[in-house]
Amino acid sequence: MDTKRQDEVRAGQPRDRDRRRWPREDQPHNEDAPSPAPAFEPLPFSTLELAPEDQFAAWQAHMAPLVEVRLPDDKSLNDGFPADHTAWNLGGMLMIQQRAPAHSFMRSAAKLRSSSIDHWYIVLPRTGRSWTEIDRRVAENQPGKLEIRSLGYPFRGRVTDSESLVLYLPRDLFSDAASTLDANNNSILSGNFANLLVDYVNSIEARLRSLTADDLPRIVHVTRSMIIACLGPPAEQAAAAEQLRSVALMERARRYVQNNLDAAHLTPDSMCRALGVSRSRLYQVFEPSGGVLHYIQSRRLMAAHVALSDPADRRRIVEIAEAFGFSSAANFSRAFSKEFGYSPREGRSTVVLPRPAHSVSHAGDKEASSFEGWLKALGN
Repeated sequence: MDTKRQDEVRAGQPRDRDRRRWPREDQPHNEDAPSPAPAFEPLPFSTLELAPEDQFAAWQAHMAPLVEVRLPDDKSLNDGFPADHTAWNLGGMLMIQQRAPAHSFMRSAAKLRSSSIDHWYIVLPRTGRSWTEIDRRVAENQPGKLEIRSLGYPFRGRVTDSESLVLYLPRDLFSDAASTLDANNNSILSGNFANLLVDYVNSIEARLRSLTADDLPRIVHVTRSMIIACLGPPAEQAAAAEQLRSVALMERARRYVQNNLDAAHLTPDSMCRALGVSRSRLYQVFEPSGGVLHYIQSRRLMAAHVALSDPADRRRIVEIAEAFGFSSAANFSRAFSKEFGYSPREGRSTVVLPRPAHSVSHAGDKEASSFEGWLKALGN
């Protein structure tokens, strides 16, 4: 077998149609390749199904680990408090999608003494405005702007009807930049890096349901670096900018691979042309993932596993293997068994989807599966 042919087999590239070993019936083309199993499930909370007079008390209890909340003077319990709060645990960071009516909030000195939670949190409002005071200095925020605050200091404030995205990050994550963050406590982030961070946070939210466990540590690391870049000196900003460019390229490359899993032209050369980068740059970006060819084959094997595990997919194993770029049944079986620890036939008979090696939702622990439990466990 010549060198070019060996490379194609290793990458799992399909052979030309007239050289296929297995005849098959025409199958409808599926442009949307199956995605890997998600890394976690959200933790939802809502007052919407409660009686109006009970809604605010439920919201008070839910937010009690963090702040004391009060209704505006012109509102009563009978007016209701329709709010929802969906938490996502990314391992080293919590992301919260929140919607709530107008209210005031306070993290008092007494609350600090009774709470071990001292995380940093960042708020990105979608709608509404807020005013938060620390040591007589007020930070006024509005939609599209990031505010950063520490739960290790007392504060108070108020917010109008709003929708927002909130990040909670453990203080230890910034141990090497603690003085920089402390100097910027209760401030509104601004400038080009703040705008880049807004775009990045929005992109994470848009992909929450498709993230895998392998994605999470990198997401937390990049988020940390970008926050420091917003606040740090020029040298740190330059390093963060380069890291952001690498992350953006990796995201584009992953999307290209996922959209072309069943394409014969899925090669490093085709990726370089589509992404407009050199081979050396592409290999550099994929080095942490084991290389370009390894990543392509892993994604194809995952897609094949999803197809095998789908009771509605009636294709034979050899047909699924061929659809995802494997030139022979033997090559597919060996690669599949090495990746998952069992054969394609066993994967089909058990109908078990591959799961991440670890879970960040702690679903088996009743306390840890609460919002307060997630807050207390964050960073430990």
